[in-house]
Amino acid sequence: MASDPKIIPQSGLLSAEANQAAALATFGGVLTVDLDAIIANWRKLEKTAVPAECSAVIKADAYGCGAEQVARALNKAGCKTFFVATIEEARKVRAAVPEPTIYVLGGYFQNTGEHYAQINCRPVIGDLNELAEWDVFCRRTGWTGGAAIHIDTGMNRLGLTLAEAQAIIPRINAGDHGITLVMSHLVAAEQLNSPVNAKQLAAFRGIASEFSGVPAALANSSGVFLGAPFQFDMVRPGAALYGVNPTPEADNPMQPVVDLKARIVQIRNVERGESVGYGGTWTARRPTKLAVIAVGYADGYFRAASSNDGTRGAEVIVAGKRCPVAGRVSMDLIAIDITDLPPNAARRGHMVTLLGEGITVDELAHHFGTIGYEVLTSLGRRYARIYKGGNVVEPLAKPAPAQGVEQQTPAPPPVEQPASPPPLPG
Repeated sequence: MASDPKIIPQSGLLSAEANQAAALATFGGVLTVDLDAIIANWRKLEKTAVPAECSAVIKADAYGCGAEQVARALNKAGCKTFFVATIEEARKVRAAVPEPTIYVLGGYFQNTGEHYAQINCRPVIGDLNELAEWDVFCRRTGWTGGAAIHIDTGMNRLGLTLAEAQAIIPRINAGDHGITLVMSHLVAAEQLNSPVNAKQLAAFRGIASEFSGVPAALANSSGVFLGAPFQFDMVRPGAALYGVNPTPEADNPMQPVVDLKARIVQIRNVERGESVGYGGTWTARRPTKLAVIAVGYADGYFRAASSNDGTRGAEVIVAGKRCPVAGRVSMDLIAIDITDLPPNAARRGHMVTLLGEGITVDELAHHFGTIGYEVLTSLGRRYARIYKGGNVVEPLAKPAPAQGVEQQTPAPPPVEQPASPPPLPG
């Protein structure tokens, strides 16, 4: 088990377990990420998609799980391609894993070419203006780091239109184009019978087949389970790696990844008829014992999980049993009804489980009125974070600034003045 050295102090006088216990006493909550479970999920997705390559989407700090730690663990397990959202995310991942291919989904902006070249990562280009600017940079510098082309097949968000993609095919097929991947994104992959899936598949298959020799990628987490026709040369799972159910119409095939615990700060009794929390929306229907927990919406435990006199809210695990939230979730605290627990089963200082022990990220998302993606990416920074597994993944430590990266990744070549690039189709 690896922990952040800034969180867990080291001392020669105490065991590692005693050091950890002493340090965690200062935190209201503990978030544990199981890197072995992430690896197991990636391997299951990889096996499902064979012979396609299985990449990993680790944007948004690996969906709140820690991009550097996840990248190291998955790279050791054999993952060779990662997707992030921004250049700054790519920079952090590159410092953790010098070798894999990194694609930046956010696209290319003028004057950012040097940043891509510095860390040897690739833009995902979804607009003809981006493509023109990238082309100018590559021809001006001689940079050959590669880029992906994103084609819109129905999302109507990012991506070249089908007509725009068709117009650049002669140039792609002429060779020496530097395009290393052609991709699109599914709109409703989690809905097995959605007609949109077949429509997007047909559109993408048609256009991708004309990008001669360029690998193609369409499937996200849910798309992997739509079958071989959707898998092409590469799949790009994200949320499924972190335990979110990619097949919501069936049982979750993925292992849970995140365990979240928070501390009881007070035990108190309220009489029948007394209210609890802001607004007095929850009223005790009997003499009630409450545990007040050090977590709230500032920590990513959404206010929507509150309960009132007419609606039951979320549950937490206290001493092995489910107990309901009593009243509104506030910024730093929630109250839990523990009346039905045995005497002394819960005490001040004990930890309760908000995520884990059978409470899944999808269940919590249901109570929050959202999706598992938002639950994971909203987990606050006030928790102590612990990483376990991952094939002896190194402790959380900031790597030395880009020193190793600069030695292992090519720097942009000297600026030259070649002929102007050929015009792009207008």
